[in-house]
Amino acid sequence: MPGGYSAATMSKPINLNRVRKQRARDDARRQADRNAVLHGLPGAEKARAKAEAEREARAHEAGRRAGDEEPAD
Repeated sequence: MPGGYSAATMSKPINLNRVRKQRARDDARRQADRNAVLHGLPGAEKARAKAEAEREARAHEAGRRAGDEEPAD
């Protein structure tokens, strides 16, 4: 090749937009993981907590005496 460069010494061209977007996606994923640890519960935990709250509400309602009415405002 003229100029003293050969195919073995030249690097492969890269798409800078693709690299920039991938880096942004990776940063967003890392931030989302940090937020999930700080603020969130896994979906299974949320479902379990909701089911437990519903079960407790049913048990509470089952303990009411007959004839008891909701208090008026």
